[in-house]
Amino acid sequence: MVESLEDRVIPEEIREDAEARELALQAWEDIRRAANEAELEAIRVAYLGKKGKVTEILQRLKSLPAQERPQAGKVGNSLKKLLEEWLGEKRTSLERVLTEKTLREELFDISLPGRYLPRGRRHLISRTMEEIEDVFLGLGYEIVEGPEAELDYYNFQALNFPEDHPSKSMQDTFFIHREGIPLGEVILRTHTSPVQVRVMESRKPPLFVISPGKCYRSDVPDATHSPMFHQVEGFAVDQGITFGDLKGTLEYFARAIFGEERQVRFRPHFFPFTEPSAEVDVSCFICEGEGCRICKYTGWLEILGSGMIDPQVFSYVGYDPERYSGFAFGMGVERIAMLKHGIPDLRFNFENDLRFLTQF
Repeated sequence: MVESLEDRVIPEEIREDAEARELALQAWEDIRRAANEAELEAIRVAYLGKKGKVTEILQRLKSLPAQERPQAGKVGNSLKKLLEEWLGEKRTSLERVLTEKTLREELFDISLPGRYLPRGRRHLISRTMEEIEDVFLGLGYEIVEGPEAELDYYNFQALNFPEDHPSKSMQDTFFIHREGIPLGEVILRTHTSPVQVRVMESRKPPLFVISPGKCYRSDVPDATHSPMFHQVEGFAVDQGITFGDLKGTLEYFARAIFGEERQVRFRPHFFPFTEPSAEVDVSCFICEGEGCRICKYTGWLEILGSGMIDPQVFSYVGYDPERYSGFAFGMGVERIAMLKHGIPDLRFNFENDLRFLTQF
């Protein structure tokens, strides 16, 4: 690790922001003085952990005026990336020093073949979910989680699902039966959208929220289905929100995840809790839109569903639809990971095959 800060390249957006510049200088000194891995890890947690200084900057974005959030998010993400780079360099430097010390102090036969010890890493699904979260944290959204065992009211009724909707049948939903609780009242949630109702029920706009977590549906496992999967649902509610805001948000997200060169299209669709509704596709990054087996020769890949929140949903939470509007979207994390990394079978994510886990 270069010991002089003068030899480092600090992005312009950080240099021009007094708070970010001061935090970067402080972090540099702390990282430079770290004497071992334990101290370096403590520094990483202090700056990049869930309650770290940089994380606090990103979480404050939701309280900023809308026009200030993009620049502030850019500064926060740039600062996070810079500190991760410095931490990585310092970790490499410490490992090299420790190796040199070991070579000097310990006696062993360096001609003997080494033994490969595979190193663990965070699962691809966890990393993909965190990548999605980082994009929306940078836009000023907050993360809210909800229960996996959910009431039918929040999972279906308050989201405008009719009583006879197919998803409520025994073939699509896992029902929880306990003595004293009517069958059908408690279920394993089929999406993370119930968090949307729970948040709106307890708080007033403006709201910019994403909700990541596990979901459950009575599916037979195959290449594209699993009885347990992960989803990220998000929504925004305020005065004057339009479908244009939805398009701008999801276009930014798609390009942040799949690449700036991606084209994005919206196709009309139907969801009970949004109207109008749309499915969102990105241009295929395998064939660049020419048509191939992966995109089924259409040139497009479906990534998520979205739409403007139906006024009927607002009636359940006591919002005035004449005053407030909003949009919602939902995506499967496994699908995003499969498309981005070219994984042909969803089941690979759950089989604990080291060949898969070490490749991704």
